[in-house]
Formats: sequence, structure tokens, C-alpha cells
Amino acid sequence: MEIHPIRTKKDYRAALREVSALVDLDPSPRSEEGERLEVLATLVEAYERKHFFIEAPDPIEAIKFRMEQSGLSTKDLEPYIGQSNRVYEVLNRKRPLTLRMIRNLHRCLGIPAQVLIAEPLA
Repeated sequence: MEIHPIRTKKDYRAALREVSALVDLDPSPRSEEGERLEVLATLVEAYERKHFFIEAPDPIEAIKFRMEQSGLSTKDLEPYIGQSNRVYEVLNRKRPLTLRMIRNLHRCLGIPAQVLIAEPLA
């Protein structure tokens, strides 16, 4: 198995093509192709982490996304945030998230705490 580090965009594109071809084969994890896929995927992930920084989403947008994703209404957020007027205030950026709200949203809706503690966009 001859694999080399991904140092350039050309290397990156070649690795992506190979990963895509291997994924299409759906190899067994213990096979030579499966092991090659695992190693290449790790290299691609490391390259992307270094070269393609992705900013954490805005906390309010993350909550709205989770609501949309899970089919939740503002009424469904009451156990995590408080009464409906408080939910509306938070979603309209009139009231900041409290530590209790952050813990509830993280624990019950699976929104990463790191996202929820970030400064909301103005």
C-alpha cells in the first residue's frame, strides 16, 4: 500500500478521487481496499482540518436548524428554555441563553455546548 502525505491541492484532489472510487466499491474494513480507504480518509480529514477552517454556527441559528431538522415548534422548546414568551425572546435575540438553557439544549436536543456558548451574531 503506497500512500503519501497530502501536501498540495493536487494531492488533495487525487486523494478525494481515490476515496470516492473506494467508497463506491464498499470494501470490507479488514480488506486491503478497506484499510486503504481508512488511511486515505484520515489523511484527507487532516488536510481539510488544516486548510478549510469552518466557523462554528451562530447559537440561535443552530437552535433554529435543530428545530427545523426535528420538526419542533416553539412550544416544544419550552421544557428547555422556559415559557413561550421566553422562547420567542431567545429566538428573536432579545434575551441571551442562560447556562441552564444551554445545558438543557445540549443534553436534550444534542446541540453542541461549544456552539451554544458562542457569541451570537448581531
